[in-house]
Amino acid sequence: MGKIFYIMGKSASGKDTIYKELIEKMPQFHSIVPYTTRPMREGEKDGVEYFFVNQERFDEMMDEEKIIEFRSYNTKCGIWTYFTADDGQIELWQYDYLVIGTIESYYALKEYFGDDVMVPLYIEVEDGLRLSRALERERAQTKPQYAELCRRFLADAEDFSEENLERAGIKRRFQNIDKETCMEEILREINVNL
Repeated sequence: MGKIFYIMGKSASGKDTIYKELIEKMPQFHSIVPYTTRPMREGEKDGVEYFFVNQERFDEMMDEEKIIEFRSYNTKCGIWTYFTADDGQIELWQYDYLVIGTIESYYALKEYFGDDVMVPLYIEVEDGLRLSRALERERAQTKPQYAELCRRFLADAEDFSEENLERAGIKRRFQNIDKETCMEEILREINVNL
């Protein structure tokens, strides 16, 4: 039976960068590409970070009972839905997976696949540094959405509260102050759980 190594962390914690580098270093891992109804950001590619779909396609997949879990956010830019689908890309009898997502989706996948399959990899960064990184990333956008950046920052404080981390069973945190050190620690954790 395969494992799902699940990377999560607050926005601008570096989880996307770590995820991409882990996929390069460990090509034996398969990915589970989530879906979203939000607009694609500059530099993103459909089917890589997310499958970008409209609300109508989400509703169709819901009617077809293909949705494992979903979260909808009332953002400054409208309602955005993120979800994981049972669309044929998950074959635990054959592969191990590296996934990136939210703590809510981690709970749902843990419930769907079982505790013995899920391995949480929680990336943590001090809030001041994280806010600075988020602001730098947003400034690089053609149309920066600073209000949404602030909403995400505040929502993360609640989503990743100590109570929620404990409820998720997260016992280990990976500090992303220095990316290389963080990567080495995550790779050790993955190898222990394979």
